[in-house]
Amino acid sequence: MRTLKELKDLYSKNELKVRELIDFYLKKIEEWEPFIHAFLIVPYNEIEKQISEIEKKPKNLPLYGIPIAVKDNILTKNIRTTCASKILENFTPPYDATVIRRLKDNGAIIIGKTNLDEFAMGSSTENSAFGPTKNPWDIERVPGGSSGGSAACVSAGEVPVSIGSDTGGSIRLPASFTGVIGLKPTYGLVSRYGLVAFASSLDQIGPFGRRVEDVALILQVIAGYDPMDSTSSPYEIPNYFENLGKSVKGWKVGFPEELWQKGVSEEVLRVLDKSFDIFKDLGVEIIEISLPSIEYALSVYYIIATSEASSNLARYDGVKYGYREEAEDLISMYKNTRGHGFGSEVKRRIILGTYALSAGYYDAYYLKATKVRNLIRKEFEEAFKKVDIIVSPTSPILPFKLGEKISDPLQMYLTDIMTIPVNLAGIPAISMPAGFYNNLPVGIQFMSTFFSENRLLQFAYAYQEMMDFSSKYPTLPQKRRT
Repeated sequence: MRTLKELKDLYSKNELKVRELIDFYLKKIEEWEPFIHAFLIVPYNEIEKQISEIEKKPKNLPLYGIPIAVKDNILTKNIRTTCASKILENFTPPYDATVIRRLKDNGAIIIGKTNLDEFAMGSSTENSAFGPTKNPWDIERVPGGSSGGSAACVSAGEVPVSIGSDTGGSIRLPASFTGVIGLKPTYGLVSRYGLVAFASSLDQIGPFGRRVEDVALILQVIAGYDPMDSTSSPYEIPNYFENLGKSVKGWKVGFPEELWQKGVSEEVLRVLDKSFDIFKDLGVEIIEISLPSIEYALSVYYIIATSEASSNLARYDGVKYGYREEAEDLISMYKNTRGHGFGSEVKRRIILGTYALSAGYYDAYYLKATKVRNLIRKEFEEAFKKVDIIVSPTSPILPFKLGEKISDPLQMYLTDIMTIPVNLAGIPAISMPAGFYNNLPVGIQFMSTFFSENRLLQFAYAYQEMMDFSSKYPTLPQKRRT
């Protein structure tokens, strides 16, 4: 397996053809899919069209001939976008999301759409209407969610890079569980136009990869202002490669006690202990900090996220598009369509959100939650006046077994306790592979202040050079048994 730069070099030297590379990864998909179910759609006809178009383009495009998998809640013209929901099972978008257009314009080939928790609501990719995705390191365990398919396909080597979305940890948690890199950019840095909305003030698109430089390249392509997205920032995009390889000696790294002391398993802490030695070798100064309002983050998130979901998912009523169940009257049609079209987790969140927004409860729940959210954001702002990077575990636990938490929503929600504060604050964060416990991946999370992805990637790259797991791949389950 090669980095994106290595693949680009092979193309430029005429030592590799687009079809050869795509066929290589399609074979990998065929080998792995019976075991992990990372993909919902592999559009072979569209892939052929893309290959023909790419071969006419200049080879100096940043992503010339690079296959990319895309989470199936991002619109792709002429390729079904289901959000892993029965209600959109046969929906084919008439246009590309902005990130898809930018990827294609820069030479990328969309090789498939990946599985997710329905409408990105979940932490395990078990809530998909089309079956769960499994962790390539242990197919009896979950890959994390909601972008489990996008993480699993990179982990298994089915693709070199992929795209996911992160509302409360949906990129970083599966990156941690599958042993790859996952970046959640600053809110507003990457256009959400064409991302099917879950919680509009929290959702953000970001990349998965095996090397920091690959993730930086994808971010370079997809970041930037988009007039089609009202929340898109006009922030000027820097060169995300310019600081890679530079020293981080003397940087101040903050360790918030609230994210290291409560609920983190002994197994995770044992793996992450090695990272402290890495930080010392890098010459950074470790500083203990406190983010006291973080203890309310989980509660705040599940009020704000479900409230916005309740509003966003009201559009799926069986009238304009998507699944529809006929009935004797309009109200019955609404009830039947939504009752049978949505899965149990989506319905649970719609109900919670509708309750929080209802008359008499709005001030007590939603309004209060937004005030605490502002407190969390301000605490991060104050913390970043003292430190350059904040570090925490990405997940408090190891990848858990399929079915282990699906019937206990609260336990499932608690797996996002380390990642949710980042989305509430709107800051960027990256999950890096930190090691393995009994062959199960463990991730470490780095956070930085608003629009400081350059700094975040510099630190992640320095860590990667001391702790590089990019060449470590899981083996096919059928080969494990022989």
